Amino acid sequence: MLLTRLPDKMTLAAAVLFFLLTLVSNSRADRDFDVRHRLSTVTRYSAVKDIVDYSFQPTDIPVGCTPIHLNLVARHGTRSPTKKRMRELEKLASHIKELLKDAKEKNLSPQKVPAWLLKWESPWKGKLRGGELDTKGEEELYQLGIRVRERFPDLFNEEYHPDVYPIKTTQVPRASASAVAFGMGLFSGNGSLGLARHRAFAVTSESRASDITLRFFDCCQTYKDFRKSHEPAVDKLKEPIIAEITCALAKRYEFNFTRQDISSLWFLCKQETTLLDITDQACSLFSPTEVALLEWTDDLEVFMLKGYGKSLNYRMGVPLLKDVIQSMDQALKAKEDNQAPGSYEKARLRFAHAETVVPFSCLLGLFLEGSDFQRIQKEEPLDFPPKPPKNRSWRGSIVAPFAGNNMLVLYSCPANSSSKYFVRALHNEHPIAMPGCGGTDFCPFEVFKESIVSPHLKHDYNTLCQVNLDQPKQKPETSKLLKLFRWLFSFGNDDIPSDRVEL
Repeated sequence: MLLTRLPDKMTLAAAVLFFLLTLVSNSRADRDFDVRHRLSTVTRYSAVKDIVDYSFQPTDIPVGCTPIHLNLVARHGTRSPTKKRMRELEKLASHIKELLKDAKEKNLSPQKVPAWLLKWESPWKGKLRGGELDTKGEEELYQLGIRVRERFPDLFNEEYHPDVYPIKTTQVPRASASAVAFGMGLFSGNGSLGLARHRAFAVTSESRASDITLRFFDCCQTYKDFRKSHEPAVDKLKEPIIAEITCALAKRYEFNFTRQDISSLWFLCKQETTLLDITDQACSLFSPTEVALLEWTDDLEVFMLKGYGKSLNYRMGVPLLKDVIQSMDQALKAKEDNQAPGSYEKARLRFAHAETVVPFSCLLGLFLEGSDFQRIQKEEPLDFPPKPPKNRSWRGSIVAPFAGNNMLVLYSCPANSSSKYFVRALHNEHPIAMPGCGGTDFCPFEVFKESIVSPHLKHDYNTLCQVNLDQPKQKPETSKLLKLFRWLFSFGNDDIPSDRVEL
């Protein structure tokens, strides 16, 4: 007969202690969990702008090095949901009423029903328009403008002129309003308008139909075709997570939730948190683990359809990269030629969308790990972002939150330096490693051009995107007339059928 050896008292005590420590650790993790940091690209800038990688040691700028030019590529600030998503929330409200009625008929325990659901209506019910910049978004860009001026006083000490400080934006109102808010902060106190001494400044944009610098994704037919064909595959990857959480919530609250309900409730959680500072309603339905998984599904979608998941996603941003390098070359030439102050550009400031900022970050090779930079140089596919609870660098809340931004600052250094000119990379105002430059944030300009920029410049936008390759040229008058009509009927319309992920 076999005898089972019982654990001794010490072993048993150790097991109990380990169990208790695990409970305490998980409890502490739940307490430290902040849903405001977990909303992917719907995250407010103030919630994450100071979350940095503490393992990275920024470069101390050498004595004598001074900034001579700044490039900014920024996303618009926090904005309201579009009409399409507002209608989705109204449908959710109607279905919740049906679920509550069903729960009452089944005599479910009142404790099972979250109190806030009993009388909930969509906060955007009856609103006729959407997608505009919210007051929180205005404040984000206004304060960013002030901080940029204070951080780089030598760049913004000139008398304003649109050729010295050009501000460019897309024709989408939330982007142009963000540019205005930033400019009001940047130039505040330097004018004669009102008590705050504001000044007028110019904001320019290209037509939506031809803006390949800031809306390259909207002008690229190849990308549109790719996105349309791959969205079902992305949904397939997300489906098991949504299904699992649907079952968990249905069991927890004894509601017959559908997968669409869960998707809509997750969207509501993000909107309530970002726009209304409410975290104890829709977000409270989900556990921290479920929030982390839902965040990952959003991040996965951004990775596959906007980021490193397909080289086309960022290769089509080459016109923007060329524009950045051109501005640096011009600034360098002005410095070499000793041109008079006020006669040359000192900053080029751009305001666009997540679909602009994410590809631009990829072109710079940001948020890559290990040998990933070499892999994208060879156009090899990258692995998907690791699923929670594993750590990952690719987080939508960091890569492209509302008002998320990349700055490239060109520095002139003394003649005895290893290089005369350097580029410093800042993401959301903090130094960030550039894998293409040995993992530093302060890169010799020639190395930056050779290692990071040049490999992308072999790709031609028109070839990548099939721009007018097979279409006969129209007569100039007709072409201009068509563009005018497109502009008139598209301006301000946030209901144009396009991408499922909002800009």
